[in-house]
Amino acid sequence: MIEIVQTGPLNTVQDLGRPGYRAIGVSASGAMDPLAVRVGNVLLGNEQGAAAIEVQTFPFKIRFSAITDFAVTGADGTISLNGREVMAWCIHRAAASDVLEIRQPRRMARVYITVAGGVDVPVVMGSRSTTLRGGFGGNGGRPLAAGDKLATTPTDGQLPYRAVAVVEPIVALREIFPAAIDDVLPVRAIPAGEHELFASDAKRFWSQPWRISSQSDRTGFRLSGEPIKPEAPVEMRSHGVVPGVVQVPPGGEPIIQMSDANTAGGYPKIAGVIEGDLWRLGQARIGTKIQFVRSTHAEARSTEQSVDRYVEDVRRTATMVKRALRVIA
Repeated sequence: MIEIVQTGPLNTVQDLGRPGYRAIGVSASGAMDPLAVRVGNVLLGNEQGAAAIEVQTFPFKIRFSAITDFAVTGADGTISLNGREVMAWCIHRAAASDVLEIRQPRRMARVYITVAGGVDVPVVMGSRSTTLRGGFGGNGGRPLAAGDKLATTPTDGQLPYRAVAVVEPIVALREIFPAAIDDVLPVRAIPAGEHELFASDAKRFWSQPWRISSQSDRTGFRLSGEPIKPEAPVEMRSHGVVPGVVQVPPGGEPIIQMSDANTAGGYPKIAGVIEGDLWRLGQARIGTKIQFVRSTHAEARSTEQSVDRYVEDVRRTATMVKRALRVIA
């Protein structure tokens, strides 16, 4: 069992989402940085999609009621267990009554707490993710509050855990993801259905940096910059949208659909962020500058394969280390 001791608004339970229900108006939801959740879970020996705690407002503090193995991944917040600083991207063991505290990250936006066995909240439509707009999933469909208690699977204390750590993806995958230049984050995208309707303005979409505005949340990132508009007014029926779709409303400042993406919309689509880049975008803070980089389906697929290989390497390495520690214990 985990007790929430201190929290800010909008911290929730998330897993990898509930795809397959958009046709009836249900957003997939899920972690804004799914890669952090996957890595934390495979470190602990969980299924990749086990539920975790997504922390985006700080400080955040929890108390363990039993021996529990856990990992903290995602943004590099200061992490302490009973006041002693501990590493991220590493398995730790908490004893009963231990307190874990996470402070504001120095970079990136969201921290994830995974625990052995996963956070045990009811499954709704195949997922434990919180959908705040719908008021379901997670911990009663709402953000976590001080005093809330979340069920977990107690650790028997016999499994080895020390020295099981991993190189974080921002380092391990640096050859796969383009680096930020002058604090501008490159975001790869593929032209979408209405791209050609923007004519010369489409060039500015790709060439100018955009800033993630304060009007951004888990539903979508609204970008600020020099507006872009189609050559002529566009009247469209509402159509399905998914995370990563970049829509352009009448004001001309694009909106990137994120984890709690709307299931349908009528704004023209100029591009779609490749799935492999969504975790980095999900870690971008309000005010971050981004620039879209034109990509291809082949590059998008290659990126996904590289990420999958990295996660599998983490799983294999963690398994081997645990096996070796068990032998010498």
